[in-house]
Amino acid sequence: MQKAVLVVEDEALIRFVAVDVLEDDGYRVYEAGSVLEAVAILSSREIDVLFTDVDMPGGLTGVDLAKLVAGVYPEIGILVTSGRYQVGADVLPRGARFLPKPYDLGLLSSHVRELMPRGSSYRAGNSS
Repeated sequence: MQKAVLVVEDEALIRFVAVDVLEDDGYRVYEAGSVLEAVAILSSREIDVLFTDVDMPGGLTGVDLAKLVAGVYPEIGILVTSGRYQVGADVLPRGARFLPKPYDLGLLSSHVRELMPRGSSYRAGNSS
């Protein structure tokens, strides 16, 4: 089964580039422009890796989303990015990674590949 990545980025051009690179890498890619859109996708799709920006509209940050995902879907790999903040391991959920902006697209691909779970994809609605 094709592995899936959820890209959460409110800047459309940046999101488009990340989606394009990850699709070229062979992943099924879902897009969200806010944390609330991301939560809706997470509850209805199979996601293997979350790639989220820190700064998001609507009052919730990408770090909030990362913590939610780690708590509810611990098998999903998490990659967080920001051009404004340097987010340390003490702020991120265990196992999550930080990629500062502007990022090298090859490094994005590498991080996502390394965060991919080895087994089958997480299926939305399953608790294990």
